[in-house]
Amino acid sequence: MPIARPSSRAFRAIAWLVRRLMFAMVRYEWRGGENLPRTGGFIAAANHATELDALTFAHYLFDHGYEPRILAKRSLFTAPVLGWVLRATRMIPVDRGSAAAARSIQAASDQLGDGACVAIFPEGTITRDPDLWPMEAKTGLARIALASRLPVVPIAQWGAHEVLGRYGRVLKPFPRKRVQVVAGPPVDLSDLYDRPLDSATLREVMNRVMDAITELLSELRGEPAPAARFDLRKHPEYEARKSHYPPVERP
Repeated sequence: MPIARPSSRAFRAIAWLVRRLMFAMVRYEWRGGENLPRTGGFIAAANHATELDALTFAHYLFDHGYEPRILAKRSLFTAPVLGWVLRATRMIPVDRGSAAAARSIQAASDQLGDGACVAIFPEGTITRDPDLWPMEAKTGLARIALASRLPVVPIAQWGAHEVLGRYGRVLKPFPRKRVQVVAGPPVDLSDLYDRPLDSATLREVMNRVMDAITELLSELRGEPAPAARFDLRKHPEYEARKSHYPPVERP
């Protein structure tokens, strides 16, 4: 399996450290590497259940030979240590809820044009689904995919929440936890490229991508996914919630 060799020395140093830390905490089971394009840029889209997902997601891509560019909220880029790491590894800041969000999408599209792998959590934040299933996604990924017309590879991961719970503060690295990551075939969006860029087209893109991710996650978990995805817009009380996620009535 090829390992990425970034031109940035800081990126290489951070990757060296992170890879060793992750291997010390988790037992990876990786599959689906054959579905990652070997040439050209592509979009990697994954589910998001804990903050640690960003590292397991990036680790999977890095050890398959790619230098991932993860979209992350801009406020993280000003944090004392994390901000330096994000800047050194050339991650992409996202201006949430602002007209400036278009700049983030353009930056991602530009990097895809350079042959980079842009890694995205389509939900835009950690899932609020009580059982950690993927919830309804935002449309940022759809806009990038339709503008770039590059492959969108669905990726499901499961197990990182055992090391760090959703919005958790304490790592539980011992004993080493099993973390599964699998990539599926690129989602076919070719019939949508020439359609009007309206809400219906954007939602169709996101439904196809999230359906593919959810199907892969269902296989990893060995159980069926809910009939309908959790929709944060229907449960505004969850937006600010950071710890307790009571059961909700699914549609």
